[in-house]
Amino acid sequence: MSQEIERKFLVEDDGYKQMASSSDHIVQGYICRTSGRTVRVRIRGGKGFLTIKGPSHDGGISRYEWEHEIPLDEALELMRLCQEGSIDKVRYLVPYEGHTFEVDEFFGDNAGLVIAEVELESADEPFASPPFLGREVTGDRRYYNASLTVNPFKDWTE
Repeated sequence: MSQEIERKFLVEDDGYKQMASSSDHIVQGYICRTSGRTVRVRIRGGKGFLTIKGPSHDGGISRYEWEHEIPLDEALELMRLCQEGSIDKVRYLVPYEGHTFEVDEFFGDNAGLVIAEVELESADEPFASPPFLGREVTGDRRYYNASLTVNPFKDWTE
């Protein structure tokens, strides 16, 4: 199992689209989402993935993650086992000064939400902020994909 270390930010404008080196449509659902632990099924770029994540540590910056590619037909079958609510988004990969930012533009019940994540080697690793980055939301569980399937952005009142 590996440790995922990442920081998460709101996105202020769509400048990331011009900076992106690639993009993929992603659909994902959750077989289990309890106590910070999730089992996720994802379809991305015509491939299937099964991911298990543990609870967050370090104020939401790190967590254990195991991911394995599975055949697309198996991913489609597993999607039928997922709990209610799913994620529909396009992920843009944006290289910027030695890091790659993953910018997710959400659709469906989460339309209007755009979040950028950057994966790091350590919790205190410095990185340059691209011009589209807004307020940091690392550790705010409302912005976790699993949470967005239960409490979608369209229902937020703030």
